[in-house]
Order: sequence, then C-alpha cells, then structure tokens
Amino acid sequence: MRMPTEKLKGLKVRDFMATSVMSLTPDMSVSEAVQILVKYRYSGAPVVDAYGKLMGMFSEKDCLRAAVVLDPSAAEEALVGDLMSIHIESVSPEDDLQEVAERFLKAPYKRFPVLENHALVGQISRTDLLRAIDRLLRESDA
Repeated sequence: MRMPTEKLKGLKVRDFMATSVMSLTPDMSVSEAVQILVKYRYSGAPVVDAYGKLMGMFSEKDCLRAAVVLDPSAAEEALVGDLMSIHIESVSPEDDLQEVAERFLKAPYKRFPVLENHALVGQISRTDLLRAIDRLLRESDA
C-alpha cells in the first residue's frame, strides 16, 4: 500500500477541520476547564475572549502544571488565562494538508487553531489528517 503523500498537497484544511470547536475563556477556573476537558475527552482547547478572538491554547499539560507545580492555594485560584500557552501556531483554512502534516511533525501540538482574518473558525488535529490519509487510501483502492 502506497501512502498518498503527494495527494495531501491537493487537500485543504477547510475540508477536514472541525468547525464546531469547544472553547474556554481566560477567566474560567482551571478546575472548571479540567472538568470540561475530561467530560468531552479533549486534550486541550482554544481560549477565546468575549468577542471570540483567540487568546491562547489550554492543554492537558497546562492542567498538570496547575496540579503539580503550583502550591495548593494558588492552584485553587488559578485561571485558564494564567496558565494557557500564548505563543500560538495557527493555520489558515486554505493551507494544504501536506504543509500542515509537516508542521505537526516539527511541533509538539496535537491540534492547530484555524484562523481566518484573525478569527477562530475551527481547528485541525492530527486525527483529522489521518482521516484525510484514510480517504485517499480508500480512493486509491477503488
């Protein structure tokens, strides 16, 4: 079976990204964020302000930082905005999947927020890329 590497260049993020994205707010408590992530089985989520502007990303690693590194009283009062990652790598809906796959190989992230005109319009994950590869493999078998 030949992997459809070259064909990824013809596919766009827009066609495989999740458009219904659960997000967190910077003023949400870390404990509330943990409950949401666990309930929905997410490993992280974008953090947006009241206008929907992307402010950061909050991940399992950020949750662990609150639980392990902070002293108990600080952990109880910690907010998502205090611990979220603010150095965000994002992609455009028009980026091709080959480029995004290469970025995933170089980055520690499991997902990238998708921005269009500086607004969060979705997110794409490693799993979304696997769906694209699976589709291409099925098409080549047909």
